Amino acid sequence: MGRLRILRDFADLNALPSTCEVIQPDLSDISQFTIIISPDDGFYKNGRFIFSIDIPSDYPNKPPKVKCTQTIYHPNINLEGNVCLNILRDDWRPMLTIKTVILGLIFLFLEPNADDPLNHDAAAILKQDRNIFKTYVDKTMAGGTFNNIQYNNVLI
Repeated sequence: MGRLRILRDFADLNALPSTCEVIQPDLSDISQFTIIISPDDGFYKNGRFIFSIDIPSDYPNKPPKVKCTQTIYHPNINLEGNVCLNILRDDWRPMLTIKTVILGLIFLFLEPNADDPLNHDAAAILKQDRNIFKTYVDKTMAGGTFNNIQYNNVLI
């Protein structure tokens, strides 16, 4: 069931927005692939964000495991690359698809959620002052250091 479902989900990925690219490095293993999201709007515009996706053997009963491979400043992504997206946790249902997950990731870059953070410092600044948050996002996206943390340059 899992492999057929993954294949069906992959067929649905042709309809993703142009701001998203799917890379399948090993066609013999469809359970692991990479997603690149390049937002064209919002705080993260002109960035290029890379995520590894690992589909578990009990998919679709369990959600994919998603990790950002870069160190980025985002309320919903911690410094280890873990992603806080409700459909990857408690709200996962077998009827959801890989495309649903990817669209959720895209939305996190368009509208970061300060109310459900993994990076609490970034969330607090986003809630307090969106202009200061934007300044910090711009600095870290350019590969700057912030609070003694070196961020990856993710600018296109």
